[in-house]
Amino acid sequence: MPKDPVMLLSYVNTQLRDFYPSLDSFCEANGVSAESICQKLETIDYRYDEKINKFV
Repeated sequence: MPKDPVMLLSYVNTQLRDFYPSLDSFCEANGVSAESICQKLETIDYRYDEKINKFV
């Protein structure tokens, strides 16, 4: 999992688009907490949009 927030954003959004129907399913499969990802991406002003399954 990338440490840099911008790289993390790209990685997570690609995974969500291609493989996972929700952030929760991505986190469960990868053994990470949704809260930690959300907190990291909030530092660059991105938030998870459940309707489109993407950080925007």
